[in-house]
Amino acid sequence: MDTPPSTPADPPAGPRDQPAGKEHGAAARPRAAVHTLGCRLNLAESDLMRRQLEGAGYAIVPWGETAEVCVINTCTVTRQADAKSRQAVRAARRANPAARIVAVGCFAQLHPQALAQDGMADLVLGNGEKLNLLEHLSHPPQPPGDPARIVAPPIPKTPFAIEGFDTGGFSAGEFDAGSFITTGSGTRAHLKVQDGCDFMCAFCIIPAARGRARPRQWDNLLAEARALAAGGARELVLTGVNVGTYAVREGGRRRELTDVLDALDDIGGVERLRIGSIEPTTVAPGLLERMADPGHALAPFLHLPLQSGSARVLAAMRRRYTPREYRDFAERALAAVPDLCLGADVMAGFPGEDDAAFEETLALLKALPFAYFHVFPYSERQGTAAARRPDMVPAPLRKRRAAVLRALSGEKRAAFQQRFIGQTLEVLFERPKSPGVACGYTRNYIRVEVATEEAAALRNRILPVRLLESGQDRVAGVLAGE
Repeated sequence: MDTPPSTPADPPAGPRDQPAGKEHGAAARPRAAVHTLGCRLNLAESDLMRRQLEGAGYAIVPWGETAEVCVINTCTVTRQADAKSRQAVRAARRANPAARIVAVGCFAQLHPQALAQDGMADLVLGNGEKLNLLEHLSHPPQPPGDPARIVAPPIPKTPFAIEGFDTGGFSAGEFDAGSFITTGSGTRAHLKVQDGCDFMCAFCIIPAARGRARPRQWDNLLAEARALAAGGARELVLTGVNVGTYAVREGGRRRELTDVLDALDDIGGVERLRIGSIEPTTVAPGLLERMADPGHALAPFLHLPLQSGSARVLAAMRRRYTPREYRDFAERALAAVPDLCLGADVMAGFPGEDDAAFEETLALLKALPFAYFHVFPYSERQGTAAARRPDMVPAPLRKRRAAVLRALSGEKRAAFQQRFIGQTLEVLFERPKSPGVACGYTRNYIRVEVATEEAAALRNRILPVRLLESGQDRVAGVLAGE
């Protein structure tokens, strides 16, 4: 799948659940809070729900504050994600006993009754309905003691649009620099371009939770991108379950992901484009060419899920490439794109993964100059082919292997950062980490921190920074010329 399990691929630049829009002091306005579990796509959808709520007159408050409406955007990619989803709903009910508790998303799609039991949630919306949140909130609340209202129908395989973004677009006056949500940065915005997946990997429950692959309607997608740019977003992160499969035919014309990238590149104010994650077999001809072009906004960043370095395990996973094919493509990408940041997802302990298969994975990861990889112990998902296998790897061994892989990832990140020490790179500054520390990212996704009394003034600016010293997951730098 295209969105890494459990956490977004990029390290968070700030609190995930910060309020959208301006500070809201008007006590008369009903308050709403949104909490997100899971991947970049969930983050993008939570951003949209916040904007919808704000547009309907709600004051958006940080998660944990008192609110009349509490929305939990759930995840089901692992058993731990299931547990966290249930815990978040229960915690919301305890903290806001009189609030309207709304559970939405992937776990809500597959297990709505688990979120409705014992009065946990008042309203449960599956993935096909969660962006119709306002419509469902317009219904009268369930009377106390009544069962939750559950709306989780099957998801159709048709191009989709997101309510509020029509072909006429938005005027710049409707958005200010704080009226969109990013990963806490105030500079980057997630843009949902696609949903669902047809690949049916043996370990993955996401096709059941999100349906089959479908693109976002062209004009609707661009309308949101223009609104985000008008609001001050200088970087757009393209999100979806399987982004590389984007293809839509409208008005007799077929458009694919490279068309999306070129259209976004033409939007004024958009300085950077980043693809959150893309399957190796879906990288279209021309994508690397755009990534290597300094005149194109597409950043030199390629998060390319691997999962395993064993041909036998990849076949059992129903992945669509061999280790040799993955390595060949990665090497072509590294040769074509200067200073490329190459990342991956890796799974530890898939059923049938013996010591030899694990060593093959380690060998491939060591051989390629990855900048990092995200590591996930295998988690059984009822309804997937892998969950029926008899050759489960013991859970403690999965965790030990995952720890080995994470240690290797740390070494890879340090080596990647060290390559650029002494160089001057452009950094897009985000919300400061503290009053005296400005932080941001280079085009190839090195997190940079600069000690300066002007940290707040640097936000949303792109400036040259000389990199001085590599840390655990960031690099210390100084503004060029200082």
